[in-house]
Amino acid sequence: MSRVAVLGAGAWGTAIACALAPRHAVTLWARDAAQAGAIAGARRNQRYLPEIVLPETLGVGADLGAALEDAALALAAIPVAGLRELLGRLRAHQVAPPLLLLCKGFEQRSGLLPHEIVAQVLGSDQRCGTLSGPSFALEVAQGLPCALTLASRDAVFARDAASLLHGGRVRVYHSADLVGVEIGGAVKNVMAIAVGISDGLGLGQNARAALITRGLAEITRLGVKLGGAAQTFMGLAGAGDLILTATGDLSRNRRVGFELARGRGLEEILAGLGHVAEGVRSTAEVVRKAATRGVEMPVTDAVHAVLEGRLRPREAVELLLSRDPKSE
Repeated sequence: MSRVAVLGAGAWGTAIACALAPRHAVTLWARDAAQAGAIAGARRNQRYLPEIVLPETLGVGADLGAALEDAALALAAIPVAGLRELLGRLRAHQVAPPLLLLCKGFEQRSGLLPHEIVAQVLGSDQRCGTLSGPSFALEVAQGLPCALTLASRDAVFARDAASLLHGGRVRVYHSADLVGVEIGGAVKNVMAIAVGISDGLGLGQNARAALITRGLAEITRLGVKLGGAAQTFMGLAGAGDLILTATGDLSRNRRVGFELARGRGLEEILAGLGHVAEGVRSTAEVVRKAATRGVEMPVTDAVHAVLEGRLRPREAVELLLSRDPKSE
């Protein structure tokens, strides 16, 4: 049994902490002391995962130093927007155990991937990796089966960390393609918004399948251009995560697209979610990266235009349908 610190008490942090608690000494750290106290007292995360009763063995607290003490592994389960602040806290504590990133997306303005933010704040010597793949938090917390990919440029660390997390209903594969895994996790959220728009407009399952397939092609083109391996995007962190996020009713990004198609405003939709929809934040960065590298991404461009209010959802679909035919 190893000590594991899960940093971030949102839905995903709570879920992975619940999944690991039967096999490890796990502490769930919340930045807000009142939230930590409420979760510990009720043995539920009423805000983010109210359906789940926390295991009795799962510790909950707001003391970062205590959570990190003797931890074999720390899991950063927060949105990309909060990662830099969390890393600053780790640096200030001068305690940084091997770190796994559970966030998906690009940092706004800098355009950095999560592992690049770690290198910038904690230095290139910090051992880190990313855990990604098709995994709705509620199902993981309920103990339903899931399979994930753990990637790191340090192949030995990837293998050892995957072995530590693997067990119960959570199957963990390891990979050395850190860039590819993070790109897959970031861009699939944009594609899920596109599929949500299609579903919200009632365009049918044929259109859904076409968007998922062409969306995967866009993810792969950009991912390979940025240094990822093409085969990564056919696996759990690519096709697997895309299929789940684009079709599952628990997908926040799909919900954004669906509600946009129904005529609701973006700010109203986001306010009602209660969670972060990373695709909304990442779309502009994906467009910029594609433009600077000469990668054609028409689905992403259409989503970006809708999010910025330059096109209505139906107009964006018509624009995609009017494109000239090309070889696949």
